[in-house]
Amino acid sequence: MTVARDAAGPAAALRAFASQVHPVFMLPPLAGSVFGAVLAAGTVPDLGGSFEPVAAAVHVAAMFFAVYTAHVKDGYVDFYRREEDDDHPLSEWGCRAGLVGAAVGFFAALAGVTLLGGPVAAALALPTWVVGYLHAPQLDTNPVTATGGYPVGIALCILGGYAVQTGGLAAAPVAFAGVFLAVLTGVKVIDDATDYEYDRSIDKRTVAVVLGRERSRRLAYGLMGLGLFAVVAFTVDGLFPPASPAGGLAFAVVAVLAADRDPKTATMLLVRGAYLLLAGLVVAVFFRPLAGVPLPDVTVLGPYTYLATEVVFGSAAFALLTRAGAVRRALTTVAALYPVAYLWDWYTLTVGVFAIPMRTGVELLGIPLEEHLFMLVVPAFVLGIHETIYGDGRPERATDDERERGPEPEPDASVTETLD
Repeated sequence: MTVARDAAGPAAALRAFASQVHPVFMLPPLAGSVFGAVLAAGTVPDLGGSFEPVAAAVHVAAMFFAVYTAHVKDGYVDFYRREEDDDHPLSEWGCRAGLVGAAVGFFAALAGVTLLGGPVAAALALPTWVVGYLHAPQLDTNPVTATGGYPVGIALCILGGYAVQTGGLAAAPVAFAGVFLAVLTGVKVIDDATDYEYDRSIDKRTVAVVLGRERSRRLAYGLMGLGLFAVVAFTVDGLFPPASPAGGLAFAVVAVLAADRDPKTATMLLVRGAYLLLAGLVVAVFFRPLAGVPLPDVTVLGPYTYLATEVVFGSAAFALLTRAGAVRRALTTVAALYPVAYLWDWYTLTVGVFAIPMRTGVELLGIPLEEHLFMLVVPAFVLGIHETIYGDGRPERATDDERERGPEPEPDASVTETLD
């Protein structure tokens, strides 16, 4: 019995086993484990603790064997059971040997995690191996577990990396784990669309197959947006270090660049964006570069402060509407809304609901000039975001009939096969 499917000998066996180490998918869980340990090193207020390199190394080893198990089992099922893959370096016996070896390695490391980190760390580590082992063929046929398995595993890596250092959990590691769970689930939804046609042909119910390409992409970007918003919100709340949004901004730039790409290219970009997010958060947590630095004070602009913010957000709204080809439609909607907004604004200012100190003092029709602009900018910004998410990409000169028909539906796979 040989380990490698097409060769014999120790060197071939070693190459075959090494082929199941996929760095793109292996590094994030290991990095997540290290990130959890960094959180526990006392760099964030209320997370007192010391960094224990041996405990960190043992937990990283456990996560390595858990992910390795997933890779070997997935390859075994896809090639030998489902016959989905064209080739596989390990023989059937070699796959089983790899699974046994990975299991032995994982449970040996789990014993170390239990000894060094306690029962909480062990309880967080064990599910990573279970998810990896059951990924194929049990979990990868359901849209929720197929998509959520890998992100859940990375969230557990972060939590376990923290717990093995401290013996317990705290709010900050749970929040960071939640951020990565949301962001990486969104990336995984995009990745699922890479095999959309094939998965649809074999009735494999991924998120892309169940929801369709467009709705699944909107869901993906919604999840990624939720994760990035959480970074900002938790920073404002004081749970995350002040520099944390920088990592979120780096990922957001990559996400924008990936928005119009095909699923394969978009996935490649977003995975690298996730690395930037993690790197930014590690720097923010470990070095705390903006600690003690006050927020920029835009009130230095004096009476032009309010006006300046409207110029910034108005420009952003115009850019979004221009990109979506919806400037004319947006102006029509804003014009229809304006009279109601004007009366509402005039009344609330008149009865003293709020005051606007940082303004030019110029008034028009009984209300400040800035409020007139506000009633244009805010709905335009909302419409710009709406059109970016839900617009069909057709130019404004398209006929009403074309817009009512909407984009051409995706062809039914069964009909295409019948015609062929």
